[in-house]
Amino acid sequence: MYPKHLHPKDADIHSIFISFFLCILIVVGFLQTSEQFLHWFVIPVTLSGILMGIDAVNWFRSRLNIFDPVGIIGLLGFHFFFLVPLLSVSWDYWMDSGITPPPDWRPWLGGMAILNFLGIWVYRIARNLASKPVNYLSKQQVWRIDRNRFQLIISLALMFSGLLQLVVYKSFGGIIGYITAFTDTDNRAGEGMGWLFMLSETFPMLAMIGFAVYAKRKERMQFWYVFVIALLIFLVLQILFGGLRGSRSNTIWALFWAVGIIHFWLRPIKKQQIAIGLVFLMLFMYMYGFYKAGGLEGFTTALKGQEARAELAEKKDRGWESLLLQDLGRSDIQAFLLYRLMRHDNDYEYAWGRTYFGTVTFLIPKAIWPGRPPAAGKEGIEAQYGRGTYAAGWETSKIYGLTGEAMLNFTPFAIPFSFIPLGIAVGLVRRSLVSWESDDSRLLLLPMLVNLCFVILVGDSLNVLFFLIKNSSIPSLVIWLSSKKEAGTTRIARMHG
Repeated sequence: MYPKHLHPKDADIHSIFISFFLCILIVVGFLQTSEQFLHWFVIPVTLSGILMGIDAVNWFRSRLNIFDPVGIIGLLGFHFFFLVPLLSVSWDYWMDSGITPPPDWRPWLGGMAILNFLGIWVYRIARNLASKPVNYLSKQQVWRIDRNRFQLIISLALMFSGLLQLVVYKSFGGIIGYITAFTDTDNRAGEGMGWLFMLSETFPMLAMIGFAVYAKRKERMQFWYVFVIALLIFLVLQILFGGLRGSRSNTIWALFWAVGIIHFWLRPIKKQQIAIGLVFLMLFMYMYGFYKAGGLEGFTTALKGQEARAELAEKKDRGWESLLLQDLGRSDIQAFLLYRLMRHDNDYEYAWGRTYFGTVTFLIPKAIWPGRPPAAGKEGIEAQYGRGTYAAGWETSKIYGLTGEAMLNFTPFAIPFSFIPLGIAVGLVRRSLVSWESDDSRLLLLPMLVNLCFVILVGDSLNVLFFLIKNSSIPSLVIWLSSKKEAGTTRIARMHG
């Protein structure tokens, strides 16, 4: 809610001006560093930054809940659509996977920025329609934990998950064998074990949910030092249950969810604490990148000092540039796709929905359908390297993002419309945030839904499906089975945005 002394429209106007001047100031700073920024691409990039920056500024000015998906997407989008293109040009850092790059990246960054700017407007419209801002008493169902039932269900789920993880370790000859298998890039370790991982790797989140439900009624458990200890234990468990496979995103998403559980269920978190957590998170992602690149040897090498880290980062492409521009951005791959698809000699055939169909077929195990259609990987390879290259055995780990997959299917002109599902998701999650009661057990799942919103933005449809099935299915089932559904009356606050 907005402060009583400040009308919502005034707050929005103030945020617009702050976002405008902040973006202009940043652009002026970049102009001082290089003549590369004396180019028209800066204009649509800046406009996109201003539009996304409004929500980011509202978040910083406490106009939004700390975990409001509008603010989270605003913060991520400001980096994603504004800072990443500028930093890519400033650092001259681009994707390098055997491609023939465009003579000049800037026109294609600018082309993507124009389409993204239109898409951000579509996103805002869809978001506001989906959230349906109202101010009245609404009768709705409330979920409340049945503690006796919950204790039984969570105990059984934890034992089952823990035993399955022991089975996983045993199948690889122990933890060291497990690490060796998954850090060997030439080894297709874990293929066909996806459903097993989905069940075994839910242990840390189930444990966090169990802790939160127990601590809800224990005042002595609601001090910050207790939360810090709980989060550190959770992080260790998360690394042991799947983190050692080298997936930074799974570990980061899980931490986001765990912190959100504390915020919604136990005690609100402040921005200062978020800032401290982000510093830790960035350092963790940076160091974890060395583990992902070289396993235990890569991690221990990174601990030897700055010189060793710099050498390894250059060799494995695991420096800060990779983290900020590729892990947390998609500007280069999307600009390159636009360049390839708009060339007059391009022989790519648009997928017209094949990648989304391929994603759905991943629900069917390979044992049942060995020749199931591929998802976005095939289309992305052929768009980058030419028709038939996928059949030649090429593979890629590139993630094309919401807009990248849309243009692979329906031409680049579909990009603005691809923001509609993002807007709907953000709007629906935001409506849940303001309407659920403080003891509604679904709040334990709400951080996961917020997380889903930015997975939709940065991931392909297969990433979204994988996130929903692997990360949320078992915890959601536990909450559903453990909750009593009661009639309740909840005041829905007016939402702005």
